[in-house]
Amino acid sequence: MNRDVSLERRAVKLHAASFTAMSSPCEVLIETADEALALQLGHLSAAEAWRIETKYSRYLPDSVISRINNSHGAAVEVDTETASLIGFATQCYELSGGSFDVTSGVLRKAWRFDGSKALPDQSHIEQLLSRVGFDKLDWSPPHISLPTGMELDFGGIGKEYAVDRVLGLLTARFEGALLVNFGGDLAANKAPATGPWCVGVERPDTDKQARMLLDFSRGGMATSGDTHRYIEIDGQRYGHILDVRTGWPVTGAPRSVTVAAGSCVEAGLLATLAMLQGEQAEGFLGEQGVQHWCLR
Repeated sequence: MNRDVSLERRAVKLHAASFTAMSSPCEVLIETADEALALQLGHLSAAEAWRIETKYSRYLPDSVISRINNSHGAAVEVDTETASLIGFATQCYELSGGSFDVTSGVLRKAWRFDGSKALPDQSHIEQLLSRVGFDKLDWSPPHISLPTGMELDFGGIGKEYAVDRVLGLLTARFEGALLVNFGGDLAANKAPATGPWCVGVERPDTDKQARMLLDFSRGGMATSGDTHRYIEIDGQRYGHILDVRTGWPVTGAPRSVTVAAGSCVEAGLLATLAMLQGEQAEGFLGEQGVQHWCLR
């Protein structure tokens, strides 16, 4: 894992601290002319992002998630932070009617979205679906029991959680304007003196070209879509957001959904739930009363 933090002056009173975490480019914009302070806040941001990644990545054998996933049905006692995230995952599952399910990550064994040109075998999908279902867990805080063969995957909430955590840590130490951007998932405490932050939303099927530029002052913003993770077979596009009822990609959804909300976690949840609605994505977001932008 690359543990470097770089600092760039973007304006007289604006620095950008950059690093890599959770397989994403991460950037923190800090409204200050003090280079030493900006670098200090940048290192603090990176350390917190790396802490969360180390603790919850399913790829790391010593992570909390790996310990739960390899428990073979035995009860595992978790700490307060992990209990809070499992509690949030429970709310996501219930609010979505079961469509937002942190146990659905096992379906990646059938769907790789790596440029391959073959659809998975239906029998393989059905076998994996037998290992999906948050309601199959035994969650009696602070203990969780995961049936053998099932997995937890916080990939759908972890990056947004990290964004909010970093912004909270920084605002406790710094009164100026801040924008935390982890791979396009954002949170800000306020606009800088020069005006709102300007955020670009990537255009589908392009190499990081902005389709829209949005003014953003405070709160959270997140985008969900299939711009980078999809396969295309015989002219049919299959995006990476899967319907846990069928094990197949959701059909009729926008190419991307961007939501602005009170926090990055809230924005990310609503963006993903909208994608899961397929053709009804825009209607769903209209019912939520949040600012949103859909690209088809």
